[in-house]
Amino acid sequence: MLPIALLPIAGILLGIGASFSNPQMIASYNLGWLLSEGPLHFILTIMKNSGNIVFANLPIIFAMGVALGMAEKEKAAAALSSGIAFLVMHQTISSLLSLTDKLESGAMLDGAVGSACGIPTLEMGVFGGIIVGLGVAYLHNKFYKIKLPNVISFFGGTRFIPIVSSLAYIFIGTLMFFVWPYIQGGMYSLGKLVTQSGHAGTFIYGIIERALIPFGLHHVFYMPFWQTGLGGTAIVDGVYITGAQNIFFAELGSPNVTHFSIDAARFMAGKFPFMIFGLPGAAWAMYAAAKSNKKKVVGGLLFSAALTAMITGITEPIEFTFLFVAPVLYGIHCVFAGLSFMLMHVSNVAIGQTFSGGIIDFLLFGVLQGNDKTNWISALPIGIAYFTVYYFLFKFVIEKFNLITPGREEDEIESKLYTRKDLDASKQDNISERIVNGLGGADNIQDLDCCATRLRVKVQDENKIDEPVLKSTGASGIIKKGKGIQIIYGPRVTVIKSEVEDYISGL
Repeated sequence: MLPIALLPIAGILLGIGASFSNPQMIASYNLGWLLSEGPLHFILTIMKNSGNIVFANLPIIFAMGVALGMAEKEKAAAALSSGIAFLVMHQTISSLLSLTDKLESGAMLDGAVGSACGIPTLEMGVFGGIIVGLGVAYLHNKFYKIKLPNVISFFGGTRFIPIVSSLAYIFIGTLMFFVWPYIQGGMYSLGKLVTQSGHAGTFIYGIIERALIPFGLHHVFYMPFWQTGLGGTAIVDGVYITGAQNIFFAELGSPNVTHFSIDAARFMAGKFPFMIFGLPGAAWAMYAAAKSNKKKVVGGLLFSAALTAMITGITEPIEFTFLFVAPVLYGIHCVFAGLSFMLMHVSNVAIGQTFSGGIIDFLLFGVLQGNDKTNWISALPIGIAYFTVYYFLFKFVIEKFNLITPGREEDEIESKLYTRKDLDASKQDNISERIVNGLGGADNIQDLDCCATRLRVKVQDENKIDEPVLKSTGASGIIKKGKGIQIIYGPRVTVIKSEVEDYISGL
């Protein structure tokens, strides 16, 4: 999640910089007097290039981020070792390509050869970074405490990790030279199949992406479409680009693109109608269905959650509310999410995104780019329809089946939206201590990390987990899978993680 968290700011820099330094936009809005030259033009150009360099180097960023996240201890050493291993692997591949004359002979698939940190190599995208990050994390966790003989003891411990990682990735780079072209061909074939399936494929993609949210696996599902050949390929300004998000941002930074790729945007644009319009409609439906004596309490909670979804695209406070109190609503939501992706595809809406489908990304990558490039105006009637359908359908289902959504509980039960209000209230009671106790004590915690909204913990004995205690800390949901547990807190989870780590280290 650390690399993913970087994307919004990089996207904002690229979006604003590319928009207002693009000759087509300057001409369309007659802004030449303001933007064609001078200090403002220099600033915008620097912003564009600064954002673009992040997207151009996502593979090594992912390599370091994955190693950082998967390392149990001494995370900094793992991240550094992963960056070194990434360079070694790609330089090995580059050397083999050169020695076998495959760079010059045209023996590779179109787009099979690219560049990583300036090294001519196989186009592995973020998959290459993930392969390095996972491998280095394994080596790190196995060897970071290694003790070597006295004569070479200086190279023991964490100093051993970049050494063993470099040696390992010479061999892995050699293996990838022979194996990756076949994997690459398979991915391109699968991506072609998804593309050829047309609107039906987009519909299925949207359903699966939302259905995986409760399991925390949605990032695993959509990232390959965004960052690899699964999401399509394109040539932008003479450069071969793979991955839907990469294609969009390459086109965003190009002065020669007149309309963004529909085939790339189909994997992103579908989020805007249900995040900006649909889920606020669902929140209003829950408010309308609440008991009159509880509307004042739940109104503020639901309004806050709806506003968060609209502006930032962080939807879990609403989604997990009806996921845990009325799962049937979540099933309906998944189907409508798939329809949203399909309708945006049918309407040729080509709006990209950095992290999620909120108003910020809609304005930056839709409205500011102009309707000729994005067809963003067509998204508005879809969104308005979604707000209406979500409101009336959810209200009908809630009242028809007497679903206990916020505000419909018994009078003696406090109305709660599963979001951060409980978290704020519980700070006075030492939330970190209660989380640790709910996880069975510090000795029961093997690994502690987080993603965008969830505390992810690996425990030694899952039977020691005390769910009521964890829920009392403001968690909106708890997911257990064997020794792994996910506790959903919302966007402030990174702060909670740090506070829990500080508490444990002080014991």
